[in-house]
Amino acid sequence: MNWTSIAINIGIVLYILTILAIIYTIILENRNPVRTLAWILVLVLAPGVGLFFYIYFGMNYRKIKMFSMKGLGDFKWLQYMSEDQKQRIKKAELLKKEDMEAVKPLMTLLLNNSKALLSRNNTIEILNNGEATFGSIFKAIAKAKKYIHLEYYIIDKGELGEKLKELLITKAKEGVEVRVIYDDVGSWKLPKRYIKEMKAAGIQIFPFLPVRFPLFTNKVNYRNHRKIVVVDGDTGFIGGLNFADRYLHGLPGIGIWRDTHLKVKGEAVTSLQVVFLFDWYFVRQELLLNKTEYLPNKKVDGNVVVQTVASGPDSDWTSIQQAYFTLINMAKKYVFISTPYFMPGETTINSLKTAAMSGVDVRIMIPYKSDSLLTHWCTRSYVEELLEAGVRVFQYRKGFNHSKVIVMDGLVSSVGTANMDIRSFEQNFEVNLIIYDRNVSRQLGSDFLDDLKGSSEISIHRWKFRPKRDKIRESLARLFAPLL
Repeated sequence: MNWTSIAINIGIVLYILTILAIIYTIILENRNPVRTLAWILVLVLAPGVGLFFYIYFGMNYRKIKMFSMKGLGDFKWLQYMSEDQKQRIKKAELLKKEDMEAVKPLMTLLLNNSKALLSRNNTIEILNNGEATFGSIFKAIAKAKKYIHLEYYIIDKGELGEKLKELLITKAKEGVEVRVIYDDVGSWKLPKRYIKEMKAAGIQIFPFLPVRFPLFTNKVNYRNHRKIVVVDGDTGFIGGLNFADRYLHGLPGIGIWRDTHLKVKGEAVTSLQVVFLFDWYFVRQELLLNKTEYLPNKKVDGNVVVQTVASGPDSDWTSIQQAYFTLINMAKKYVFISTPYFMPGETTINSLKTAAMSGVDVRIMIPYKSDSLLTHWCTRSYVEELLEAGVRVFQYRKGFNHSKVIVMDGLVSSVGTANMDIRSFEQNFEVNLIIYDRNVSRQLGSDFLDDLKGSSEISIHRWKFRPKRDKIRESLARLFAPLL
């Protein structure tokens, strides 16, 4: 009896049964038919490799146990708050009557799809580069008296990382509570010594979804892309800049990072705090939401209305994608979009094309040079169909455009961590501020127009005659859009 042959045959049968079970599951999930067929073809035509890719990139983890504990813990508290705010929207005039009528559908959508809480007494300061952003963050941290909460996708060794570590250690020794969440994949370069030094000083620093064996876990694909700082419940920061030197000094061949961050004071800081505290509970199983000192009702001399929307693989809906979709569809005059990576999926693409063909001035700014070659070519693959619909596309040439900003009609704007791509919409943990304020939105719009001065507009006539090799690269890269 040939036991080797028997073992091989049993292995083949088990593999076939596994593939059939996965195909059965995919069909029952009622996903997009194109994506469903694509995964079935990958599984059937690429034995072994197809299964590997599906486990990493294809499985639907929104209802998997890895996140169910987090989702259930978040939901109960937010459910009560969001229902209360829906009633307040109906009764209260948060904005001028005509503005309120225009934005009410978006406010209600975000309360329904993500329990995104509204706040009205806020001030917003726009920070347009690394120097302004990190200078402001370090200044706020240095003034901390009670606690510092920091959550980042990337904390890297180097000038910025060392300065952050030394400042946090100093504050911890002064008796300030310091809590840090870092993404285990985004911060993979962070030395163990760095973390040990912080812990030795009394800093509570922990990874989000730690990955010990990257080749044998799907966790590597679901990352915390959020960038949040909260100091004493009084000052908050959110935006696109990570704690890595390239965000301050740029990179050779690419240039300086052009990014947008926000400094927030007022009630919206509490909403950012809530996002951090839910993530802290997920990481540490330590509930701090029931402690009033972490949820103060700070009053400031400001009237900016803000809605804090968080999304991730634990969300029932792709809430930030729906927010972007609604912003585009609400536009009457213009939509300005700045994004480093543009791989949005057919729904968002169609909304942009429809808006442009309806007479809305739709402008999208993408980088001329990118920090990722594959995403660079994939982004370019969408340009021609946008141009044909009347969307104006610009390439930023004064460095690397890393901003994640949308401005609609000078009335509403979005700034945060989410790129306009499938990964941000469906796989990463993200957080954005939706700002219902004409002054802030006009300033962001003005910044966008200033950036256009350092950009080149893509001509449809010249674009159609770009080299054949570029078209091939773009088309091949686009095949990987759901994975990027």
